[in-house]
Amino acid sequence: MQRSLYLLLFILLAGNGHAQSLKKYPLGKSGCYAYFLCNPGEFNADKSPDSSEVYTGECTKDSVSYGAICVKLKDTYDDMSVAENLLVMYLDFLKSSFKVTTAAGYGKGHRLKKKENTRGIVDYWKDEDGANWKVKGWTNGKYVSVMYVLTKGEVPEIKANAFLDSLVFPGM
Repeated sequence: MQRSLYLLLFILLAGNGHAQSLKKYPLGKSGCYAYFLCNPGEFNADKSPDSSEVYTGECTKDSVSYGAICVKLKDTYDDMSVAENLLVMYLDFLKSSFKVTTAAGYGKGHRLKKKENTRGIVDYWKDEDGANWKVKGWTNGKYVSVMYVLTKGEVPEIKANAFLDSLVFPGM
């Protein structure tokens, strides 16, 4: 089943003779990776107020921006419900930072690559400039990562989902 899903994604992403392939890129020096449809270049590195390491990067292809924020947490959380609550707080912070005016609401219960020691949350946002966002936040208790797709038009769901689910935490 999974093999046929990847084949379908390849065919859909290849479309019309000009392939848009997913390529693996490191999210700065975080140890995490993601598959982008464009080259995000060098990720910016920063420190959060609690001294966690924050890596950010983004690229644009066909008027759609693909971005990732990866936070290597200073403290780790073995309790996945605590880690998920931290992810919710981070998504709430980002909504304010990105001037989000409307949100569909958090969809919880996702697992990254079917790993039980991960939690994922998806949401759709619209910002004050009218841009549409699809975001998916991930955590494993050691990292919090938010992947997003941003566009003035409709979110290209198939490409967005391939990107948003492509995160790889260290050790996966």
